[in-house]
Amino acid sequence: MTFYVIDDHPLMREAMVMLLRRLRPGAEVVEVSHLGKFAAAVKAHGEPDLICLDLKLPDTLGVSGIREVRAGYPHTPLAVISSELAAHSEDPCIEAGADIYIEKSAGATEISAALKTLLTDESELDQEEVDGTQTKLSKRQKQLILMLDQGLSNRDIAEKLGISEHTVKVHLWRLFKRIGVNSRTQMLHYARVNGLLIN
Repeated sequence: MTFYVIDDHPLMREAMVMLLRRLRPGAEVVEVSHLGKFAAAVKAHGEPDLICLDLKLPDTLGVSGIREVRAGYPHTPLAVISSELAAHSEDPCIEAGADIYIEKSAGATEISAALKTLLTDESELDQEEVDGTQTKLSKRQKQLILMLDQGLSNRDIAEKLGISEHTVKVHLWRLFKRIGVNSRTQMLHYARVNGLLIN
């Protein structure tokens, strides 16, 4: 596996490299200081299995870096790790193509948990049986749908399940991707139409 850390701050890059090596000891972790150097790094080290991208780089503006990375690698897990508050930047980043938005202030344990969830196959993530519906939802995903129907926030869901808020976001991302929707509202409409809210 090859992971890329694109960040212009050497200390942050080093911290992310250490964290990713602990997460996947056999993986190659490549440091890139500017987005403009990413293509050359990929040529030298191979296709990415995960991209960790700083939002504010010297050669990007707003979410332009996310769009550029996503255009080249539409299916590679993309985590934006930024010093910007999620309240201001998370939605634009997700809309631009990021899979998850993580604040740098979250700390190593929380960042690690979110990235681990992002990297884990759904089959590994949900050891439970899947039901017989056409979409093959896991028990965890059906549980999330019921919680969304109750109007619970990500924080509420995290507390109920005993996981981090970032991990909840990754679970929801996987669920939306599985169903082919982009929002809670679309998810709940799909669930009602397909009888997924019947206990």
